[in-house]
Amino acid sequence: MPTARRRRRLPDEVRTAVVRAVLCLAFTLVGIVVAALSSYADSWLMTPALMAMGLGVFGTMWCLLEILISRQVAAQRVRAPNSASPMGGSRTPAGPPQYRQPPQPRSQPQSQPRPRVPQPPPQAQPPYGQPPYAQPPQRPGTPPPHPGGPGPRQAGATTR
Repeated sequence: MPTARRRRRLPDEVRTAVVRAVLCLAFTLVGIVVAALSSYADSWLMTPALMAMGLGVFGTMWCLLEILISRQVAAQRVRAPNSASPMGGSRTPAGPPQYRQPPQPRSQPQSQPRPRVPQPPPQAQPPYGQPPYAQPPQRPGTPPPHPGGPGPRQAGATTR
């Protein structure tokens, strides 16, 4: 005797849509019964009951459409990549990424390699506190500037 497969639990949004559809269907059936009984009794309740029945039919169809859509969304969420259970869907689990091989050069005539331009040697870093640019060339006959001073001004000179 074969064993019955256990059914999976419906997602929450599908279950709420089903409950809404059942309540709407019950409302519609009550409206049908009230409309039928009031038509036999020639009562004034027949018009509101028919209107309620029409709204109930519209609502029931809306709820059934909502069930179909929410089931599709839930099924896509199960089958989506990086979902909580990727083996539950119809897609195969992703393996390691496949890297493309770099394109091979076509058979072209071998060209001569370009000669390398010699690079100048790297300059030494200036001492701390010195500007990173080179000092301007000095004119002949002028004393070199004092390293900590402001420039060619005399030490004893004052300005007013």
